[in-house]
Amino acid sequence: MTNQSAVQARGLVKRYKNKIALDGVDLDVPRGTVHGLLGPNGAGKTTAVRILTTLTDADGGTASVAGFDVRSQPREVRRRIGLTGQQTAVDDLMTARQNLTMFGRLFRLGKTAAQRRADELLEIFGLAEAAGRSPKKFSGGMRRRLDLAASMILAPQVLFLDEPTTGLDPAGRREVWEAVRDLAAQGTTVLLTTHYLDEADKLCDRISVIDQGRNFIEDSPAGLKRRIGDERLEVVVSHPAELQRLEELVVRVLGAEPTLDEAEVRLSVPVSDGVPALTSVAAEIRAQDIDVADIGLRRPTLDEAFLHLTSAPAEPAIKETR
Repeated sequence: MTNQSAVQARGLVKRYKNKIALDGVDLDVPRGTVHGLLGPNGAGKTTAVRILTTLTDADGGTASVAGFDVRSQPREVRRRIGLTGQQTAVDDLMTARQNLTMFGRLFRLGKTAAQRRADELLEIFGLAEAAGRSPKKFSGGMRRRLDLAASMILAPQVLFLDEPTTGLDPAGRREVWEAVRDLAAQGTTVLLTTHYLDEADKLCDRISVIDQGRNFIEDSPAGLKRRIGDERLEVVVSHPAELQRLEELVVRVLGAEPTLDEAEVRLSVPVSDGVPALTSVAAEIRAQDIDVADIGLRRPTLDEAFLHLTSAPAEPAIKETR
């Protein structure tokens, strides 16, 4: 593993009876970054995480985490990682502080050190005021933040998050996103699997897309979106009769053939120089006195890139089958 890599895998293979879950997956995660692992249901994301966290042995290939081989040095790997699975692990019979203190003791911290670390994490994750309350009274986002705090007891170099916001409402998801951003800002490397593509778009520095146990591509969120084309200029006219005039105008101004949606009275055309193209078309629309209901630039979404790359929909909040 290179000095700049926190997680590295080469040719990972894993079979379950007659099914190949991983078929030669490669991975390289630089230190101090948030790296997304995306793919359709059953693509092998959770299997890869289980191998990297020493919970499952690979049938082939090599992998290292924080500089240690997952097969030959599993104890060293475990000392340097945190793992938050799809289900929260906190105990509703204890307070938030008691939960974190218990985890500290399980990690062999002394009583005083465990209590001190619990208080530090409650402050870091914005739970200090709720320290004496039971998690059963928490919102989904608060419970998930407490779960993240528990995975950070030993301040791991690498944190694995497997579907961290499954089942949360939008407010809870934002709370978790903020916590993940803070962890990355402090130097923790985060490997994230998720079905929520907006989550990957907002959090990840780089994304690896896998399907049917194989690597498809790795790029930044912006790079993945660029692979399916540039941004588009979209114009919605107020009256269907204006659509043909608008089409002629766009062809004349931009020299490009637009796509028309007569049902939505919408025109769409790819542009490489978004703002200048928008300005030119808008000026001509005013000059021609075409009544427009809406005009703007639209960039490809990560959802569209995902569909384009894998030919499969992202399925929200469904546990992966391996």
